Formats: sequence, C-alpha cells, structure tokens
Amino acid sequence: MTAPRDPDALIRRAGRPDPDFDQHFLIDDRVLDRIPTYADGFDRGHVLEIGAGTGALTDRLLSVADRVTAVERDESYASFLREEFADAIAAGDLDVVAGDALAVDLPAFTCAVSNLPYGVASEVTFRLLPAGKPMVLMYQLEFAERMAADPGTSEYGRLSVATQHYADVSIVETVPAAAFDPQPRVESAVVRVTPRDPDYVVADEAFFLSFVKALFTQRRKTTRNAIRNTAHISGLDDPDAVVAAVDDDVLGTRPGSLSPATFAALANVAWGVETAPGPDPQ
Repeated sequence: MTAPRDPDALIRRAGRPDPDFDQHFLIDDRVLDRIPTYADGFDRGHVLEIGAGTGALTDRLLSVADRVTAVERDESYASFLREEFADAIAAGDLDVVAGDALAVDLPAFTCAVSNLPYGVASEVTFRLLPAGKPMVLMYQLEFAERMAADPGTSEYGRLSVATQHYADVSIVETVPAAAFDPQPRVESAVVRVTPRDPDYVVADEAFFLSFVKALFTQRRKTTRNAIRNTAHISGLDDPDAVVAAVDDDVLGTRPGSLSPATFAALANVAWGVETAPGPDPQ
C-alpha cells in the first residue's frame, strides 16, 4: 500500500489557497488519516466529497472507498485534481466535478465525507440531508455545536431542529486552526451524521421547516407571541386560530425549549388550521 500524499506538497504543486475565496485546506496528516475512519460502518461504495481542493482528503478516501466523486468549485484546482489523480480517474475510481456544489447535479452517493467550505456549509448540508445518506463533515466548531445542541441550551436553534429532524448528530473530533493552511480564525470540528427517521410525523415537511425558522426569529418571546409575530414569515393566515388550538403549557414556553417533536406537533396543528376547509358558502 502506497503512503498517502503529503498535503503540503499537494499545495506546492497546485498553488496556494486563497482565504478570501473560503479556501482553508486541511494539512494535518493525523486528522486527514482519521477522518475516513469516522465513516466506518457506513456504506463507502460511492463517497461524495464536496470542496476537494488539492486532494489531500480525496487521496485518503480513495484508499477506503470503491468510488469517489470529488466536487470542486475552483476550476484550477479541479484541473489539478484531474492531473494528480489521472490513474484513479482512468481506473474508474474517481470522478472530478468542476462546479458549485449548490448548483451542479450531484450523483447518487452512499455517504459523504468532506471538509466543507465554511461559507456554504449550511446550504450544502441542507442539500445533502434529505438524501438520507450518512455523512462525515468538517464545520466551524460553533456551527457543529449548534447542529448537535439539545433543547434549552444557548446553542439550540433552527439549525439544531432541522438537522436532528433528519439524523443523529455527534461531534467526533475538534480540530485546531493550526491544522489548516491558511489558518482560519476559528476552531473546527468533525461531525458524524447518521440518518434516521424521526419519531414523529409532520403533515408537510416544507411548512414544518419554515415554521421552525419563523419561531426562532423570536426565540426570546413566548411561543404564543412568536406564533403571532411571525405569521408573515411562516405564511399563517390566522395565527390567533393556531394559538387557540395549542395548549397553554406549550404556548408559555420559549421556542428554544421546544424539542423537535414538539415543534412537529405545533407545526401539524398550524398546518391543520391553515388547510381546514372554510364554511360552506351560503
């Protein structure tokens, strides 16, 4: 088995990353070696990597996956990847897609393992989550903590509810800024995302997510007032009717104390009120 490629040497050959373009490449060999192990137990038949950069993680993924698709927005780095990994591409083990991960057609994949560009981490995550596939993803530490947060904590918010609607989330490693070139201003974290069906049912998923987003804009208000104050965001025509249909015990709490299951129950009530047939015309 050949030794993995040296990340610093890859950067020398490919050219320096630009932090103004959200390019912070992982160069710590020990972290690079560990990241694929966090996907143990996942189906690695076809691994998707978003933000491949110069290919340091791509190289490690090729050693554990049957096939890898690497998406890279920077055309110069995408061209470098095609040259650097020409043998893997020729063997059918690697496909390099040049383009924005929010816009390109993504292939069917069995799991995703990526050091995500932090500026688009949220958008990319919510493009991937509905696919219901396991993931190992690198984020800013603060973002990762919000993904995994419990109700009632300061980190708990819209991101927590929406992420945990789709999956179990665990932070498996924190990574210092010194592990990157150039160094970001924040610490990072590796997150393991294991998909599962929620233990509740939502009447309409798009409305549920919109309703959660709306209420968290008023997280310091009671749920009663949050429902009334955010009708223009959630699209409620009659927020007072929704409030009248919800128990006072729930209405008196703040959105940050509500579990995803309680948010689902609230959204279902609101959806039912909004979609209920009106009185028959006389």
